[in-house]
Amino acid sequence: MGDERWMGMGNIEEESVTNTIMVDRRSGYEPQTGIYHSLVSLSEQQQIPTQPNLDTATYVLSQFPTPDQAETRVALIDSSSNRRVTYAQLHRSITVLAAGLYHGLGVRKGDVVFILSPNSVMYPAICLAVLSIGAVITTANPLNTSTEIAKQVHDSGAKLAISAPEETRKLHPTGVPTLLTSRSKENDQLSVEELIEKCEPLEIPEEKPIQTDTAAILYSSGTTGTSKGVVLSHSNFISVMTLLKWSVDVSKAQDDVFLCFLPMFHIYGLAFFGLGLLCSGITTVVMERFDFQGMLEAIQNHKVSNMPAVPPVILGLVKYNGGGYDLSSLRRVGSGAAPLSKEVTDRFREKFPWVELRPGYGLTESCGAGTFFESHGEAKARPASSARLAPCFSAKVVDLETGIALPPNREGELWLKSPTVMKEYLGNEEATAATLDSDGWLKTGDLCYFDEEGYIYIVDRMKELIKHNGYQVAPAELEAILTAHPHITDAAVIPLEDEAAGQIPVAYAVRAAGVELTEDQVIQFVAKQVAPYKKIRRVNFINAIPRSAAGKILRRQLVLLSKQYAISKL
Repeated sequence: MGDERWMGMGNIEEESVTNTIMVDRRSGYEPQTGIYHSLVSLSEQQQIPTQPNLDTATYVLSQFPTPDQAETRVALIDSSSNRRVTYAQLHRSITVLAAGLYHGLGVRKGDVVFILSPNSVMYPAICLAVLSIGAVITTANPLNTSTEIAKQVHDSGAKLAISAPEETRKLHPTGVPTLLTSRSKENDQLSVEELIEKCEPLEIPEEKPIQTDTAAILYSSGTTGTSKGVVLSHSNFISVMTLLKWSVDVSKAQDDVFLCFLPMFHIYGLAFFGLGLLCSGITTVVMERFDFQGMLEAIQNHKVSNMPAVPPVILGLVKYNGGGYDLSSLRRVGSGAAPLSKEVTDRFREKFPWVELRPGYGLTESCGAGTFFESHGEAKARPASSARLAPCFSAKVVDLETGIALPPNREGELWLKSPTVMKEYLGNEEATAATLDSDGWLKTGDLCYFDEEGYIYIVDRMKELIKHNGYQVAPAELEAILTAHPHITDAAVIPLEDEAAGQIPVAYAVRAAGVELTEDQVIQFVAKQVAPYKKIRRVNFINAIPRSAAGKILRRQLVLLSKQYAISKL
């Protein structure tokens, strides 16, 4: 290990060989421990803040432009109405709304506030106002059903809901007090806008939150397949915002304009747009909901330069036939939430050679962070890679059978460690212990390998989750619904690859003897009980579900069977 490929890390002052850690300069791999280290370091000025009495909202507001600049610097633009919110206006909305929530509605430190809304220019203010009090946010997809929402409200212990007017009916069964995100002619409940108008930025006397306090409970299917509340601390968010600020500042231009169609109820949208970009003085155009033509119009009308995206959107751009929109302002597109194939990556770069495409990897459990491409050149040279470890991240690739940490070019389960890793799963010690080990390593459930230059390649998902248009769908949830049908005796759900959606849920069902049951009847039965992205798309009837001796579904056999079905139909 004496050549230039190796770099020493450790206690240099003691000059002891036993205290020196040898790390491969190219891959970041440390043979003694099997740990991969990030090859990128933050400068002294970029370090993650360690002051214990710092909270997310205080950190974000401290990064705002100076008062003079904030009066004219635009933070957010509504893509449909063209309403503009300056950093000064956003600052006032946050502080006044926090006072209104505290003094007017009695929200206190530790209370959970349930947010049910599509994107809006008020979404960041709502989140930061709640966080500044020391209360906890939990967000939900407006597409979720009343049953799914009631379950989350109960599980999280929400004391207040802040809801888009059109979604309040879903909250009625919960009985939770509700504040509207905006005024409504059909609903006379108090709104965020009215609360801000009525209140002043009064002092909040309660003790401020600290870094170790819980900031958010975001619901993810995790790595074991059932819906769980991911508990994220203020420290997690401050860490990921510091990393995001670093990544943006590396290549930031004065005229940068970001486009947000990613939902802010998801960690990808929340970390990026609800909180992170505000720390870099960036202007963001906000779309309430994604639609392809609306995205093209926003890029053209607002000269969008940066667009974090997901694989189905990138595929859509690959297939886009031109349509007369000017996309020349677009300089950088990110990809996350699901794997991006090499084929789509190559086709995108061929069609949009002036745009930098940078895939990345992260999880809700890691606060959305994980990997990052520093330059367009390295991303272009490795179209199948999910980049290198972000600063402050370490990783292991663990053999599935032996548990041994593996060197480069060997496949195993990806384990991550960083200041962004979650605290726990809410009220679920068993799931927490299965996902976080005693040393703080997060077991991602993803099969991967690192190459000899430290680039990570996600090979497959070990976990049984289905990723449909960037959303996670748990087979166990759908199987529970299917087996509740009076004419289905057993069922299994597997993913089927789909060019547009990434994957679609496909069911295998065993019909009860002597009954008539059609594919469409099963699809409709499930559709009535779940959000649209969780719908079963196909149903195959089978005599028996293949299971192991221990009773576990042998999904691999069903995947092979699906492939045989597909071939037989060609």
